Amino acid sequence: MKLQYFSHSSFLLNTGQGYKILIDPFLDDNPTSPVRSHDVDADFILLTHGHGDHLGDTLSIAQRCGSLCICENELANYLESKGLNVHNMHIGGSHEFPFGKLKLTQALHGSCTPDNQCHGSATGLIIMADEKTVYHTGDTGIFLDMKLIGEMNAVDVMLVPIGDNFTMGIDDAVKACELVRPQCVIPMHYNTFPVIEADPNKFKQKVEALGILCQTLAFGQKLDL
Repeated sequence: MKLQYFSHSSFLLNTGQGYKILIDPFLDDNPTSPVRSHDVDADFILLTHGHGDHLGDTLSIAQRCGSLCICENELANYLESKGLNVHNMHIGGSHEFPFGKLKLTQALHGSCTPDNQCHGSATGLIIMADEKTVYHTGDTGIFLDMKLIGEMNAVDVMLVPIGDNFTMGIDDAVKACELVRPQCVIPMHYNTFPVIEADPNKFKQKVEALGILCQTLAFGQKLDL
């Protein structure tokens, strides 16, 4: 599996079977994204919640590519009303897809779409593909059940926000990693806007003191998992 970080919370996973899985595609209005929506193709689009900086360019990409959008039930209904192909899920549920298995977790956050309509709950994503498990926490504060998530899933890569203000800051994110105990952690959701400025190297230093590998990625950088 190959992972590419587009900045903020947006990632692209390329599986060994050739599937392209796009997560939270906030690209065109993202001042730090190295790509725009027309540069990216996706077979599947996974969404953590409906905020504009996560829903992003889902409509244009999914319409162009015929992507299947997978997310929490109410948000999926909203996307279906826009003419997109969707698969409805909810927190605690899992489902087998052609690329592998996906399970939704809780996330402590909101989920209003850019039209200020609330559509269900924010979620995290546990993606199991190519014999790897990737835990994208979504936008969230720390919660104790992260320990249970780590006990029930051998997490290879954890994608965790560090930008503070709207999500966990560095210290809470470090504690979240201590609870989950992934093999590797990648920080996200930082330096997109002034209010979420954070130093990923400070996070790396603190989390590696726990014996957890941390990989900080430049915006646009690719990584083999």
